[in-house]
Amino acid sequence: MKTSCIKTFLLISIFSFLSASLSIAQEKVYTDARELTMVGKAKPIPQFYHRVDTAKYNTMPLGVKRLFTNSAGLAIVFKTNSNSISARWSTLNQRKSNNMTGIVYKGLDLYIKRNNEWVFAGVGRPADNPTTAAIVSNMEDGEKECLLYLSLYDEVKSLEIGVDEGSYIAAMESPFRKKVVIYGSSILQGASASRPGMAYPARMARKLGVDFINLGLSGNGKMEPEVVDMIAGIEADAYILDCAPNPSPEQITERTTYLVETIRKNHPQVPIVMIQSIVRETGNFDVKAREVVAGQNRNFKAEYDKLVAAGVKDLYYIEGNLIGSDHEGTTDGIHPNDLGFDRMLQVIQPFVADILKKYGI
Repeated sequence: MKTSCIKTFLLISIFSFLSASLSIAQEKVYTDARELTMVGKAKPIPQFYHRVDTAKYNTMPLGVKRLFTNSAGLAIVFKTNSNSISARWSTLNQRKSNNMTGIVYKGLDLYIKRNNEWVFAGVGRPADNPTTAAIVSNMEDGEKECLLYLSLYDEVKSLEIGVDEGSYIAAMESPFRKKVVIYGSSILQGASASRPGMAYPARMARKLGVDFINLGLSGNGKMEPEVVDMIAGIEADAYILDCAPNPSPEQITERTTYLVETIRKNHPQVPIVMIQSIVRETGNFDVKAREVVAGQNRNFKAEYDKLVAAGVKDLYYIEGNLIGSDHEGTTDGIHPNDLGFDRMLQVIQPFVADILKKYGI
C-alpha cells in the first residue's frame, strides 16, 4: 500500500512539473537575435554570428578561419520589460573542452544594467542542441537594458531570446563607444574563464564603456601575414596586441615588425599597445616551458624597442606580473581562471584606460 501511494505521488509530481514547464514554455514569445543589436564585432558581415568574413579573407590559415567562426566577444543588446528572460539556441557542437566549463564553451551569459552598471543576471546552460533554457526569472517590473554574451568557443548557428507573453523586446543602441581591436591567443579568446562575460575584453568593455573586438585565436594567434592584413583592414580607434603567447620566440622576432608596421601604415595615428605573455604556471617546475615563455617575452620586448628606435610613434608596451606570484591564477597551468583574469585586469586595465583617455577614446 505504501509503495503504491509513493508511486502515485511521484507520477502526480512528475506530471505537475511537466505541465508547469510546458505552460511556462508556452507563455514565452521568442525573437530572433538577428533582429536586435550585436556588439563586439569588427564590422557587419554576411555571417551574423562569425567574427570575421572568412570567405573574403580566404588565404588565412585553415585553423584561424575555423576559430573566427567562434562567437567570442560577441553579445546581443536589447531592452525588455519582461519579468523573465529565456533563450533557445544551437551551436555547431564542436569538440568538447577539457579545461573550460560548458557555459563558457557553448553557453550564454546575461548582464542587466542596474544603477548605471552592468550586473550579472544569469546564464544559459547548454544541454541539448538546440537548448531551451531559462536565464533569469521573477524580476521586478520595469524596463531592463540587457547584454547577452554568446559562447566563446563554439559557432552559434541560431539564437532566439524569449520574454513573457504580453511583454516587449526591442533593439537598443550599442552602450559602448568607439572600437578597440584586440588580437591574440586562447587567453584573449577567454580560456579558461567560468562564463563568457568573464573574459577580460568583456570585463574591460563593461568597465570602460568601450567596444573591445575580441580576435583571440586559441593556439593560432601567430601573426601570419594574411591575418595581419585582415586586422590592419579593420577601422578601429586603437589596437592591442596580446599575441606573444602563441608564436615561438623565433616567430616573434620574424613577424612582429610586419604586424606593427602594417597596422601603422593603415592607421597612422592610432595607439598600438603590445602586451607581454603571462608567465605560464607550467613553467613553475617545467624548465623548458619556463624558457619558452621567457624567450617569447624577451623577443617581443626587443622588437618593441627596435620599433620605437626606428621612429614608430604611439606604440606602447605592457609588462609585469600579470597573474600573481602565488601560482593560483590558472586552471591548467596555461590559461587563467577568473582569479587570474582579475589579476591581469589589475595591470592591463589602468594602462589601457590611460592610453584611451590620452587619445580621446
